This record gives sequence, C-alpha cells and structure tokens, in this order.
Amino acid sequence: MRHPISGNVSPMNAQPTWLKALLNRRMLICIFTGFSSGLPLFILISLLPAWLRSEGVDLKAIGLFALIQLPFTWKFIWAPLFDRYIPPMGRRRGWLLVTQIALLVSIPLFGKLHPVLDIWTIAYLAAVVAFFSASQDVVIDAYRREILPDAELGLGNVIHVNAYKIAGLIPGSLSLILADHMAWDSVFLITALFMLPGMVMTLLVKEPELKPGRPRTLAAAVVEPFNEFIHRNGWRSALLILAFIFLYKLGDSMAVALATPFYLDMGFSKTEIGLIAKNAGLWPSVIGGLLGGIWMVRLGIHRSLWLFGAVQMLAILGFAWLAVVGHDLLWLGVVIGVEAFGVGLGTAAFVAYIAQTTHPLYTATQFALFTSLAAVPRTFANATTGYLVDMLGWVNFFLLCFVAAIPGMLLLLKIAPWHGKPLATPSIRDPE
Repeated sequence: MRHPISGNVSPMNAQPTWLKALLNRRMLICIFTGFSSGLPLFILISLLPAWLRSEGVDLKAIGLFALIQLPFTWKFIWAPLFDRYIPPMGRRRGWLLVTQIALLVSIPLFGKLHPVLDIWTIAYLAAVVAFFSASQDVVIDAYRREILPDAELGLGNVIHVNAYKIAGLIPGSLSLILADHMAWDSVFLITALFMLPGMVMTLLVKEPELKPGRPRTLAAAVVEPFNEFIHRNGWRSALLILAFIFLYKLGDSMAVALATPFYLDMGFSKTEIGLIAKNAGLWPSVIGGLLGGIWMVRLGIHRSLWLFGAVQMLAILGFAWLAVVGHDLLWLGVVIGVEAFGVGLGTAAFVAYIAQTTHPLYTATQFALFTSLAAVPRTFANATTGYLVDMLGWVNFFLLCFVAAIPGMLLLLKIAPWHGKPLATPSIRDPE
C-alpha cells in the first residue's frame, strides 16, 4: 500500500509477513501460555527428584515418581469437561484460572512435608499437581488454537513450545541454586510464585468467541469429537492421520531415549555431559523452533513437515557417527546441537499440524487426544531401546532409529503431498 501523499510504501505495510506475525499481541500471549504450561511439569521432573534425593530418599522410590506423568498421557479422558462446561470467566479463561490457582496453592505444600516421613503424602500431592498441570495444558492448547489464525499456527505454537522449554530453567536451575542458600519450603514457595505471570495474562486477555458454539451435553462432548474426526474424511483418512501422529517423531524419540547412558558409554564424564548437553541442546532447539516458525509462515505447515522432518531424520545419523568417533568433545557438542536444532524444526511443524487438525467445536478434547497419542512413542522407546542396544550395539541401534523415522515421512505422501491437496482439516476461521 502506497502513502496517499508521497506514493511511497508504508514502512509498516512493507514489513515481511513473518515479522508482522511475530510482533502481534497473540505471540506475546503464546510466550505466557508456554511458560505457565512448562513450569509445573519441570517442577515435577527436575526439582522434586532433586529435593527427594538431597534429603536421602532411596533412588528406587524416586524412580517410581515417574508414574506421576501419567495424567499427561491420559488427559484426553477429562478434556471433554473443558469443552462442555463454562465457568464464570468463560470456557477457556475460567478453566485456565482455576487450574493456575490450584497449582499456585498446591506447589508450596511440598515444602511443608518431610521427604522420608511423608513420602506417600508427597506422592499424592505430586499426583494432584500433575493432574492440574495436565488440565492446564488441555485448556492452554485449546485457547491457543482458538486465538491463532491458520497462517500463524506454526509460529505461535513454536513460541509456546520454546517458552515451555525456557520455563524449565526456573526449577531446573534457579530453584536448585536457591536451595543451597535457603530452606526448601521457601524454595517451593518462590518457584510457585512464577505461576503469577500466567495468572495475570489470564485476567487480561479476552475470551475466544464460541464459534461455532459448544457441545450440547457432556455425552456429546465425549462422543462427538471422535465421530467428527472419523467422519470428516472417513475411517481410512482418520487412521492415516493417527498413524502419522504416532510415527512422525518415533525415530527421534527412540534415538534420545538413552542419550545420557550413551554419552557415558562413550567415555564422557558427568560434568562434560552436563556442561555441553545443557548449552548445546537447549539453545539450538529454541533457535530451530523459532526459525521453523518463521519459515512456516512462508512455506506453510504441510511443506514444512517435509523439510523439517528430513532435517530431524538426518540428525539421528549424528549419534551413529558419534558412536564411531567415541570420546570427542567437539563432536559431542556438534551432534547434540544439530539434533536439538532438528528437533526444534520438526516439533514446530508437528505441533502446528496437530493444532490445525482439531475442529473448533472440540478443540480441547481432540488436541488432548492427539498430543497424548504423540507421547506414546516416548513410552515405547523407554521400554524397548535398552534391549535393542544390547542386541545391536550403539551404531546399529541409531541406524535402526533412522529407519524407524522413514514410515512417518512416507505417510506425508498422503497426509500432506508436496504438490497436491492434503487431507482436509477444519479451519478455525471458517468452521463447517
């Protein structure tokens, strides 16, 4: 658009499409939703085990606390409640505030308990925190899907995921440092207070419009999301989409399932792993995700699945190369960085695709179902990879992981062909 007097192009209108998308208010909201979503999970998987171990709890008991992550796998069971019922502040903001208040109140309670004497009470409390954290994720995913236009799904979901990862620095770093200087009850209280920015965001943002409405009954909220997905293009298309969601990141999930034992077997010390893996892993993943979101604005989600999936797949071969090279700090940093960058790209396209696949009437339920299904490969990998490494050795194991990534890529021929029409997905802006 030209200026009415000078005839020059307006600087604002001359901005690239990706820059306009990056600088709008919706992206700022995605930063807050990502941080609020990631904080409670990292408290459970980073801070809680560190607290228990520092207070003398047995490693076997600490290992069983991994079961508290089950609500994140089964969250689709109660997700229909969030689609059907509307609290006073609205269907999304109301439920979001409820879960955030519950987390703010429950997390500091850990500091009031004794790790050895109250271990079962701590386990029950951890399950409560996990439940409200998973519930918050359901509502946040639905809210983010409903405020983002289709063109911004890629970038918005990338910003959310990166803020999610950065939130892990609070319980995984800051809180541990504080624990060396103050009592654990103060550490848990201070860590819980980082939920406040997300609560402020919930109070300030607007509720998405109920378009095309909400399920009429709870039974409809449970049954109709599955019926809509199955009948959208028929059973065959539904099964293809579900298979793609399951397989797209299978190879990568298998490759990183035993990453730390692999590094130890290659002769790297715990200090070397800690220093290099932390720095070479987090920031390339964040950068890869951001670049992936920007590129998706230009490429579109479906072509990005091809390109980013290929990078993610090739990065697996870096582990096989490191298994050949052995102890080499430079190659350790390169391999971790490349893999994290590839995962950042692949996750950007994958999460955006899942968001695009949901129907606006059943956003919470379908998003929870798809993300739960996507988590299945991690469980599968953790259960089988040890046996595979024992049988094949590290080099052949990583080559197998590379092969395991191929079926997901081949399904793109049907799911999102490079030239041609992808399987139809409902539009949040033009619902049927």
